[in-house]
Amino acid sequence: MAQGRERDEGYHSAGGASLSVRWVQGFPKQNVHFVNNNTICYPCGNYVIFINIETKNKTVLQCSNGIVGVVATNIPYEVVAFSDRKLKPLIYIYSFPGLTRRTKLKGNILLDYTLLSFSYCGTYLASYSSLPEFELALWNWESNIILCKKSQPGIDVNQMSFNPMNWRQLCLSSPSAVSVWTIERSNQEHHFRARSVKLPLEDGSFFNETDVVFPQSLPKDLIYGPVLPLSAIAGLVGEEAETFRPKDDLYPLLHPTMHCWTPTSDLYIGCEEGHLLMINGDTLKVTVLNKIEEESPLGRRNFISPVTLVYQKEGVLASGIDGFVYSFIIKDGSYMIKDFLEIERPVEHMTFSPNYTMLLIQTDKGSVYIYTFGEEPTLNKVLDACDGKFQAVDFITPGTQHFMTLTHSGEICVWWLEDCSCVSKIYLNTPATVLACCPSSLSAAVGTEGGSVYFISVYDKESPQVVDKAFLSESSVQHVTYDQRGIFLLVGTSEGRVFIICASSSRSFRIIGFTEVAKDILQISTVSLSETDIVEVMVLSSLPEAGRSRLEMFTLPTLLPQVSTIFADERGRLKDEIIHKYLYELEHTLSSAVLDFQSKQIYGFCSQVPYICSYLLPKEEHMGIYILKPYKKVQSRQYGPGMLYLSSHGLWLITIAKCGILCIRDVYTLETFARCRSHSHQGHGIQSMRISMDGQNILVNGRDDGTLVYLKWKRFGGLLASEILDYYQKLLISLSSTMGEENDYLSTTPKVCIDLGSDSEHTKQKASIDSSQDELVPTDVKKEIPWIQQKSQEAIKKEVNLFSKKRKEIKEGIKSLSKTILNMMEENDKLENIAKLDQQEFGLDLEELERLHDESQEEVAKMIKDVEMHNLAKSYLAELIKEECWNSMAVKGRALKCFHIPCVVENFPMKARTVEELKELERVLQQKKIEAECLKLRKEIVEAQSGVILVKKRHEEDDEEEEEEDKTVKCSNLPNYLLGSLSTDFGVDTSLLSSQLQLHSREEKINQIILLKDIIYKVKTAFNNEFDAAYKQKEFEITRVKERNVRIREIIVDLELEEAVWQPEFEDCEKPERTLVVQDEEITAHKHVMPWHKAREELIVNRETERWLLIQGANTRLRALMDMMGGVLEVKKEDILRMVIPQPAFMAKPDAVWTEEERKQFKDYEKKVKELNEERDKYRKALLLRLKTGPKELFLENMAFMLALEK
Repeated sequence: MAQGRERDEGYHSAGGASLSVRWVQGFPKQNVHFVNNNTICYPCGNYVIFINIETKNKTVLQCSNGIVGVVATNIPYEVVAFSDRKLKPLIYIYSFPGLTRRTKLKGNILLDYTLLSFSYCGTYLASYSSLPEFELALWNWESNIILCKKSQPGIDVNQMSFNPMNWRQLCLSSPSAVSVWTIERSNQEHHFRARSVKLPLEDGSFFNETDVVFPQSLPKDLIYGPVLPLSAIAGLVGEEAETFRPKDDLYPLLHPTMHCWTPTSDLYIGCEEGHLLMINGDTLKVTVLNKIEEESPLGRRNFISPVTLVYQKEGVLASGIDGFVYSFIIKDGSYMIKDFLEIERPVEHMTFSPNYTMLLIQTDKGSVYIYTFGEEPTLNKVLDACDGKFQAVDFITPGTQHFMTLTHSGEICVWWLEDCSCVSKIYLNTPATVLACCPSSLSAAVGTEGGSVYFISVYDKESPQVVDKAFLSESSVQHVTYDQRGIFLLVGTSEGRVFIICASSSRSFRIIGFTEVAKDILQISTVSLSETDIVEVMVLSSLPEAGRSRLEMFTLPTLLPQVSTIFADERGRLKDEIIHKYLYELEHTLSSAVLDFQSKQIYGFCSQVPYICSYLLPKEEHMGIYILKPYKKVQSRQYGPGMLYLSSHGLWLITIAKCGILCIRDVYTLETFARCRSHSHQGHGIQSMRISMDGQNILVNGRDDGTLVYLKWKRFGGLLASEILDYYQKLLISLSSTMGEENDYLSTTPKVCIDLGSDSEHTKQKASIDSSQDELVPTDVKKEIPWIQQKSQEAIKKEVNLFSKKRKEIKEGIKSLSKTILNMMEENDKLENIAKLDQQEFGLDLEELERLHDESQEEVAKMIKDVEMHNLAKSYLAELIKEECWNSMAVKGRALKCFHIPCVVENFPMKARTVEELKELERVLQQKKIEAECLKLRKEIVEAQSGVILVKKRHEEDDEEEEEEDKTVKCSNLPNYLLGSLSTDFGVDTSLLSSQLQLHSREEKINQIILLKDIIYKVKTAFNNEFDAAYKQKEFEITRVKERNVRIREIIVDLELEEAVWQPEFEDCEKPERTLVVQDEEITAHKHVMPWHKAREELIVNRETERWLLIQGANTRLRALMDMMGGVLEVKKEDILRMVIPQPAFMAKPDAVWTEEERKQFKDYEKKVKELNEERDKYRKALLLRLKTGPKELFLENMAFMLALEK
């Protein structure tokens, strides 16, 4: 593998690789034309295909502007003309066989050409366009000029042809009219003159002119007056009277289908009603030829509606929709019909070769036959068309010799790759959708709309056969994909299931299981490398409602076919945890995605924008849905939805899109090294693409143009070729043993008995007019059951057998319960009417109970959703307000209040100036400075000139100048137009401002506004700086008051007073940020505490209390201090109010029993008490004085702040 190594920089230029068209396979949808006696041509998609009748070799001419429109040939000059389908189309003239362009015709047509026809002599070409012009034009194609043209709005033409004997006559026919156009010439001037053919009625008779002019219902007797024409009754005169016909007076005419010229310049016209007309080319007289019936009529074919006509001697050859070619022998106004040739399909077009020795017959399917007069065999099939456009295409392993195609009707063809010749066909007789060839065997899988997968053996290329069939489900199969080694077949259905089938024919294509994904599956990608034992699978689905794409990845081990019962449940569903299923989503939609061979990243083609993106997969496992972000994004240079494919070695990323361009890119750089436009956007681009294992063969299938293109490398060598060829050889070696075993098994596998039609049977069914789709679908007596339903039925049977005992117990319990209820009902019937229950009360309405429960749940869910949406709206509004009024402000708005007077000062909330505003201000300031310098220089020049002239009266002028200078100084300090402005008080420079009377231009006014905004910003900034200083001063004052209040509170406590202490605090307007934070005290609701939380808190508190008690018990010093001195080592003065002198113990005894010593102790006690009381009184008075003077001192200290704030 080349995945993990470095690659040379010359990868893209190696060999100068480019792609070219080798051949094109497609079948005609328009008429086939002769170019010469041996070559025919027809348009197909972007190409004009030339086929040599003798050798059947094909030559291709590609239209550079998209789909080919209409084609015409000029046999004498051997040129081909065709138009394109672009806006304002062109007509190209190419010579044959050199296929060189002779000229290009450009007219004034807007949309499309519908018909082209060469004259039989001369260089004249007639063209007819569709809407809006409906223009007939005559060209001299050799001179590239329009000779004349004429429009006939609203008239479509089906056939246009020159008179072979007279190029000046043209016949144009449509289903409703036939007209002969004469080209009149005067010197170099040409002019069209049109004459319409009066067609007979549907029964072949001609209507009487008088029946049209006069009414038929009026009596003819002159007694009632003269019979007036209809136009006279209507009151018409002039031309209107001659052409007037009532609306209800309709005469249905014949409907022409085809015309042909005769050597006598007459016209034969076939009609839809079965009539054959002959028209004189000069007088345009119409003759209805009489059909002579034979003695033995043609049975069912007695009514012939000619679809195409060609002139032959003594009559014409005609064909209908019954698959027969008839010879009309015309003589004396009558004709006789004889069978000429039988074709398997309805004939749509016939034409003679230039030498009139061959008759070309084209069927409705696109097959082409050549009937040669006088040779054996007379009928030769030149082109055998498939039954519809190609639905799918794929290479037969290894992709170097054969490939297969599939049509919607179920036709499978095996083709030889070299020249695209059909090797064999097989018909499934059921609508088919997809096709894939197995890399490990000569077999293929075909998916159908009915949900089946057919397995086709192509061991014998000349006789493919159906070897097996798997009826998976009733939903249609949309994808069939083999992994790179051909181990598994992955089948995706429309209902969102991916079935895994063993791709080995020796295991009878056993169904392993399925996994469920999103319904709209877009692509299935696999990675199966020879050095690993797993297969990585990725499924891309779209989520149109969410506008996203989903990727689902899972892993399949190579041993899965042997142990499938472990990986799947009884219903066949693979277990997600065993197959390692992961979900990814992208925030945009993809139309295609592939997994690289290293399984590290994903490549996706965006459907909404023209980009190809790569996405890195996470290295770690995850649960749920993982959102992938683009890792690399490259413009695809392709428009419309596209598809991605990887080459066999994983180094080429191939992209196709609706534009019809195929690009081959390097998988690492995503750069394009090969590009080819094989289809066009008019045909909705490319439907699918297949590349062979060796990378040398590429098949590109169009979506709507029915064209299959084979691309081949022009120059294929160097590193570009060596990498894929080396990998191709290694892959073949690794698969050789498996391919040998599987192919040997396929060679001995008998054909499965499935009702498949042969080639002849199929063509007979398609040729029948009354055939329908029901006839093609085989009807079985016994209806076939899908595999998924069979697995479900088997699982149900196992569950029934497993729970049979439990079911019996439940049934017995129900029976006993029913007996009990019946007994209760019998007892109820015996009771009196007042005690009797209604019969409905014995039944439990479970459905009503469930309905009420569901309604309540829905109501609760609705209320919860409403509350959530209300809270979300409030949160969103709060975020908007916070962002606009708080986060975006460089200076937050706040206020500042005085302590004792009602004075409030607010600052200026300000946003930061943007870079654009600063640049604009810088520009204006620079401009003002330049203007000031210019004004200064001009003043100096003027003053210098005036100083030379004005010399007299110097002293008087000096005095006047001094006075003027004083005035100018005063005025310069404060100009008139700035009177009242306080900007100078804040130190803001206003010298650059101009007077309002000096602003004349719009630019000057804008500059003045910018300067004023700058001055206002600076004034606000200066004021905010002073405001911040005052704010900090208030913070300092509050801190100082708090420190003083600590002592005042101690004094109040010591004096045992009940006075309040003035404590200043910041309000919410001064600190607005507190509004954005919710404090605990603002919450009125009690916090919900879980019981186990409460128990844990109580346990923690108990443990802390026990620990503290243990510490306190062990500290003997602390206990002694508490016992002796109340826990303090020194008695403070503040404690004197609480001091108590203990009484002696003897005072508890009466005075009479005291001793002298005790009396002395009592006197000392009284003395100490008196001294303590005196100290208490002194200290109390000092505290009261301190308590009275403290607030006054605080007020005086705060006055400085209040005075500064008032200013």
